Amino acid sequence: MKLTAKPVFRAKWMRAGLEKLNRRNLTIAGTALLLGGCQLVPKTETVSTAPPPAPTPQPSATALPSDAERHRVALLVPMSGTTAEVGQSLANATTMALLDTNAENLRITTYDTSRGAAAAARQAIADGNRLILGPLLADNVPAVQAAARPANVPAIAFSNDATVASADVFLMGHIPEQSIRRSIQYARDNGSNNFGALLPEGDYGQRSYNALQNSLRDYGGTLVGFERYARGNTSIVGAAQRLRTRGGYDTVLIADGARLAVQASGELRSDGAEGTRILGTELWRGEAALTRSASINGALFSAVSDRRFRRFADSYEARFGTKPYRIATLGYDSVLLTLRIARDWRVGQNFPVPQLYDRGGFLGVDGPFRFNRDGIAERALEVNEVRGNQLVPVDAAPTSFDD
Repeated sequence: MKLTAKPVFRAKWMRAGLEKLNRRNLTIAGTALLLGGCQLVPKTETVSTAPPPAPTPQPSATALPSDAERHRVALLVPMSGTTAEVGQSLANATTMALLDTNAENLRITTYDTSRGAAAAARQAIADGNRLILGPLLADNVPAVQAAARPANVPAIAFSNDATVASADVFLMGHIPEQSIRRSIQYARDNGSNNFGALLPEGDYGQRSYNALQNSLRDYGGTLVGFERYARGNTSIVGAAQRLRTRGGYDTVLIADGARLAVQASGELRSDGAEGTRILGTELWRGEAALTRSASINGALFSAVSDRRFRRFADSYEARFGTKPYRIATLGYDSVLLTLRIARDWRVGQNFPVPQLYDRGGFLGVDGPFRFNRDGIAERALEVNEVRGNQLVPVDAAPTSFDD
């Protein structure tokens, strides 16, 4: 099925990249993994503890029950604490989307989750919001859902943790399992047969292991061995040495960021194994360390294209005087998605959730995506190769989805 689009915005930086796209039912939205530049947004919130349960809030000064021409939409992000800069970047991006589109039918109100996601969500519902954009952190999703579900208010969250998706929580974040699957498919098509893996302890490492196993089941290939290591220290080098001693692989997945991958790759390619193919994950996107070490040269990883993001970042910096976090595109695209659906969404009525399942997909700063029935955004990813001091796309992101 061909992906098509009819832009509903006037931003010159993005319009230039969409000229060649046709129209079908394709909407506009997409992006993110929890990266800000090279920073990984934590999965759990550490800024403060939530206050004791409180009575359901009454409508605040932000409530506009008589506003018959605008949809009430809540943005739930941290605006204080250790992740405040990320939350502000998302909030700025939503403002930028409204300005770029001259939107007059949305009223977006920001609620700070850093002092308690549950309280923020309850206030958003009391204020009459019919859609929630956010939260940022996976651990905040259950509290938001508990407040929103009784009011039939869905959430479009910015997390990349697939376990929190549901029938009323949709994930915009970039899912590591999809990145691994795309890279395994490309590697199998280009001669990889026997795979090894270096996996960090914890949730990300387990998700990466499961994705690797599922991909090999679907595309063929053998997992000949893997090693786990404690994240955040040099134990990845020891794990790489153990895997190298075991041998038998022609390709190794390193499920971590570029800095640790560079440390491990030299060990994996030593003692006559220089031809070993290295695979990374979406965590490598935007990391300068990839182009500074010969040991990682030729490595592959899959992620959304940065082509439109560069123009987005320039426009953002010109408007706000600072560079956006990489995840900011999620805020921008969630507004564009909302505007597209608002064409058929009557003010004052519940958000039309079924429209999110459009199989034609949606288009955003980071390319096409569509929501599957599990609430997870399926994205079109490109495969990149590290070549010297640059990243070279070797397999472009698909421009259509197969039903």
